[in-house]
Parts: sequence; structure tokens; C-alpha cells
Amino acid sequence: MADRLRRLATPSAARVRVGEGGVPVAFAGAGVDSLREDWVVEDRWWTGRPVRRRYFELVLEDGRNVVVFHDLSAGGWFTQRG
Repeated sequence: MADRLRRLATPSAARVRVGEGGVPVAFAGAGVDSLREDWVVEDRWWTGRPVRRRYFELVLEDGRNVVVFHDLSAGGWFTQRG
């Protein structure tokens, strides 16, 4: 079974500039055209290392669709897909 498991997109550090309310206005130097969706994930609260992330699905000015998140526990910005 282990040979059939596939790792999901591993987060990587992202350059994000934020505006009012902590909402991204630029990603990797490209401006944000629109915010499609945002949501908060709180998981593993029962462990010593809980996960608290605020996700944003963005459409950039160049047409790319990316998902970034802000780690609310440790800080920092990351991308899941881009």
C-alpha cells in the first residue's frame, strides 16, 4: 500500500505582500487581480503541534491561479500550488 501513496503538494516559502486586513496584494512580484476565496484551517489541536493557517486562492494579474497560506502559529507565508 505504501507504494500507492502520493504526497500532496508540499508547501514552500512564498514572497507575499499584504494590504489591509492581511489580505495578499502581491505574490512573487506579481500583483493580485482578485481574491477568489479565503478560509481558515485549524487542525491537530489535540497534539503538541497544532496547525492554524489562513488560506487565500488568488488570481494574479498575469492570469495565474495560486493558493497561498499564512501560518498563524509560527508566522510566514507559503504556497501549496502555483
